Amino acid sequence: MMKNLAFALSVCCISFCNAQNVYLSKVEKTIDNTDKFLYKKAESVTGAEYLGEIEVQGYSNDDAAVFSLIYKKAKEIGANTFSFKPFENIDGTPQPLNPANYKIALYYTPKESLTGKDGMLYIFASSDKDQKININKKDYILTPRSYLTLDIIPGEIYTISTKKLLGSTIKVQPKNNDENLYFQVSAAKVKSDTSGIGGLNLKSGDIIGLEKSFAEFLSLIYSQNKP
Repeated sequence: MMKNLAFALSVCCISFCNAQNVYLSKVEKTIDNTDKFLYKKAESVTGAEYLGEIEVQGYSNDDAAVFSLIYKKAKEIGANTFSFKPFENIDGTPQPLNPANYKIALYYTPKESLTGKDGMLYIFASSDKDQKININKKDYILTPRSYLTLDIIPGEIYTISTKKLLGSTIKVQPKNNDENLYFQVSAAKVKSDTSGIGGLNLKSGDIIGLEKSFAEFLSLIYSQNKP
């Protein structure tokens, strides 16, 4: 009995230590907004209305679950865009993003003001180990929590392979360059979000197509690799 109790307490302690807290640390304003997306705000965007901030405390490698919590908090105050809000050093200089503790600023941006760089192919690594991939017969190494981007050439076929014996290979052929394509390479099985909001879809073995909102969140918390 005592052994079982001690084991239960140890499990609770481990769960507590690994827990991640996502909360609204500041609310400047709330608006009535039904937009389902939550995109990263480009620095060049004008007309964005600041609504508040979210703080994430504690590290987790379940990025989809973390984004789900951020999405729900953002929608509580009507946000449809976000950006990284760095902590500051004593001298006022910004600190780099720490995946165990960071802040996100929330905004409402009118649809006509939403801008970003389109015509890019994004490939995200899994969160826990190096991954070798091949894109159009060229090898790349993705380190944990990183991503790379390639310019899309309309009409060109892009063959993406995980370079594994039982891995996956997919082919995509963008018809134009007025949008981005997002994929994540992972050996883990990821559950799809059937709502299509902040979730994962287009699963093909261990190459997973990502919904734009979730992919743009990953581009915020992951490091970019230069091809």
